Amino acid sequence: MVKLASARESRMYGSRRSRMRAEYTNAGVYVFSTIVLLCGFVAQLSKEAKSGLVVLLIGLGLIVIVNVHDLFAHLAAINYRLRLIDLDSQLLFVEVAVPVLQAAGALLFFIAILLLLLQVDRGFGYHMIESHALNLLIAGTSLWVVGSIHNSCQIYEQADGNLQILQHTVQIPFLIASFLFLAGAILNFLQQLGHTHHGLKLLTYSWVWIGIIASLFLIIGGLTNVVKVVKMLQMEGLMKLEKLRGGAQELLIQEQEEAPFLNIIQQGQMRRPPRYLEEVQQALEIERTVESMLFILEIDVT
Repeated sequence: MVKLASARESRMYGSRRSRMRAEYTNAGVYVFSTIVLLCGFVAQLSKEAKSGLVVLLIGLGLIVIVNVHDLFAHLAAINYRLRLIDLDSQLLFVEVAVPVLQAAGALLFFIAILLLLLQVDRGFGYHMIESHALNLLIAGTSLWVVGSIHNSCQIYEQADGNLQILQHTVQIPFLIASFLFLAGAILNFLQQLGHTHHGLKLLTYSWVWIGIIASLFLIIGGLTNVVKVVKMLQMEGLMKLEKLRGGAQELLIQEQEEAPFLNIIQQGQMRRPPRYLEEVQQALEIERTVESMLFILEIDVT
């Protein structure tokens, strides 16, 4: 699983206090989710393998939440102006695509483990459920690999050199972990060919041990991500971050500066009566004027 490591200037959103709280919470929850994931794999080696599946579900659920937060954080940073994606393609392929791919991959992984847990718990013996679970394991980890490759392809031209080093210390463990998870899922699938296994026996020891090693890499990446987040927030205003390309940064700043004035204008328009009411009032005034003129003419005639 990849945790998006972004050093964008547009990553900074909201007030300083709320941003610090959100970033620390996000990084902390991710580290916790990787530890839970590791515990779930380790539990597969014990007599409580079924409980280990439940622990895996908890860890995967937390990973989905963290990546969804990353997605909304990056969209909020650009005020949900998706047209900026046309100006900076990296905004689409990294800041938006990576959390989407990781959340989708974790969700497929979650469904695969859930199907296996239901089969163990309720005694489902259908071959289709087993094959779907194994295929979902491969599909979910494949999305993680694609997301990790996208995450590693970030191109920074202006960001601080020390920050870029921190970026790579976060990205490399995630990239290794993603490939290990995919290799474990494929190896597990190949080992099941020609055999009739059900329930927990569908998960081989090779898959469990590879999952343990991959989870350790995730923990390393998560801890280095915490260091990166702490340094970014402590050096805010002093550390040079990456700007949006293709004029997207300038357009975003311009729209942010114009937003307060547009709000004032809109509020003023809301306080004014609608245009059709003004037209009705004008028509009534004209009608009263005509009636008064006719009344005066009638008096003169008499």
